[in-house]
Amino acid sequence: MRIGVAGAGLLGRVLAVQLGASGHEVHVHDPASGPQERGATGWTAAGMLSPLAELETADERVFRWGQRSIELWPGILRRLPQPVEFRCDGSLLVAHREDLGAARRVVDLLARKAPAGHQAQDLAPKELAQLEPSLKAGLHAWLLPGEGQIHTVQAMQALQAGALDTTWHWSSSVSEVLPRCLRTATGDERYDWVFDVRGLGARPQLPVRGVRGEIFWLQAPGLGLRRPVRLLHARHRVYLVPREPDIVVVGASEIEGEDRSPVSVRSTVELLAAACSILPPLAEARIVHTESNLRPALPDNQPLLEHAPGLVRINGLFRHGWLIAPGLVESALECLA
Repeated sequence: MRIGVAGAGLLGRVLAVQLGASGHEVHVHDPASGPQERGATGWTAAGMLSPLAELETADERVFRWGQRSIELWPGILRRLPQPVEFRCDGSLLVAHREDLGAARRVVDLLARKAPAGHQAQDLAPKELAQLEPSLKAGLHAWLLPGEGQIHTVQAMQALQAGALDTTWHWSSSVSEVLPRCLRTATGDERYDWVFDVRGLGARPQLPVRGVRGEIFWLQAPGLGLRRPVRLLHARHRVYLVPREPDIVVVGASEIEGEDRSPVSVRSTVELLAAACSILPPLAEARIVHTESNLRPALPDNQPLLEHAPGLVRINGLFRHGWLIAPGLVESALECLA
């Protein structure tokens, strides 16, 4: 079939790869000037794959799609022409002694919401020191087995390069998505099926808002951090994600408002201070990159998947894009069968 996709962010690229691999003719339209333009929020994310940890605020669908996506990512990445860093050695939740009560409430919430067999494992101090010796002594910690990470920049590049039978229409804004039709500035483009994955670009057809996120890339040679780490704190949900060879990505501010300006002094001070409190050697790291972007979110902060004959809409992935994209796309493509 001839398929039209509105949006060349993470979802658009995963759709192109999966549809092309199934023998469809794919046309992707996006207002970006080219494949390396970093307007889509997928470029900015740290790439944590944490279905259990996200159950703190997400629903059961996010967990299910996240678990399925962790299964699907290796097969997708093997088909791509460029290497992508991907590991699933588990992730860690950590808390300072003074925040232990609040942290245990989060862990108890995860235990209630997660299916049987998916539980955070309480770690003794010696076990934490063996897993991640660079973390500060005295932290309370829980291991979330099977969770992991993906290098988002490498993956965005490789997904675009590896999409078979795909034509990329850059500088092509889609103003409206209708069944079997993408409405562009140059006219209506007709297809057998169309997918609307425009994120914030789907307004006013969908009530999407942008939630600002900010991240920091820190260069820390010899640190040796191997797993993503989340700090459970009363004010912050700070995460640290290692990338080869010596980068640690620190986030995750969530600020209501559609401001794409550079990272703020407040976020810099608060996030990096919190990160250093659990990983003291970061105090000597170098800030090599900062970035801000807008996560597309719906009023309930949960993802939307809806379809009608000839039309599929996916939006509102919020902070879960890299976690759920392959599983969500797999569900979306069932309508083509």
